[in-house]
Amino acid sequence: KRGTTTAGLKFRDGVVLVCDKRIVSRLIIPESIEKVFKVDEHVGVATSGLVADARQLVGRARVEAQINRITYADTIPVDVLVKKICDFKQSFTQYGGSRPFGTALLLGGVDDEGIHLYETDPSGAYQSYHAGAIGSGRNTVIEFFEQKWKEGLTLNAAMKLGLEALQHANDSNLNREAVEVATITAEGYNVLDRAAVNKQIDRLKPIDE
Repeated sequence: KRGTTTAGLKFRDGVVLVCDKRIVSRLIIPESIEKVFKVDEHVGVATSGLVADARQLVGRARVEAQINRITYADTIPVDVLVKKICDFKQSFTQYGGSRPFGTALLLGGVDDEGIHLYETDPSGAYQSYHAGAIGSGRNTVIEFFEQKWKEGLTLNAAMKLGLEALQHANDSNLNREAVEVATITAEGYNVLDRAAVNKQIDRLKPIDE
């Protein structure tokens, strides 16, 4: 709940993940901070919390996805991947000398069963959402999505809605260098470049400072 605000939402053809990296110093190179990760061609993860812990879980998810490809010659179903990662996370809550992972995940993907968006917490619990959020602005973003999200959104509408939600949670205009946007569709995983992100931010109504 103290991490950076991260949001995800379904649209007509897939999932959009948006993240605020919260750059606290002009000396930091924004590209050196990664909050959105590719797991497989059909799955992406956005994180909030301890980045090192998140990288461990993303690495584990990638291994599980590749094991499934090698064993079954097919991509791993999104719900199966979520359960495997959450079982792994939960095991770290049971034993002395270990601690829970200090990160929450939003995992989005597209498979033969449809479009999926899951939120997982450090305990290993998970829930499926049409639109969800993690991090310090979670409650504000969820309330915003409850009012604004609807089925059948286009990609552009979904990206705008996700960025509006981040802006609403921050109660300030977005830092263009601190925003990451990724999409997952049947065509694969894609991260928007800086020019494309800025183009989407330009569509937002500015908040008067």
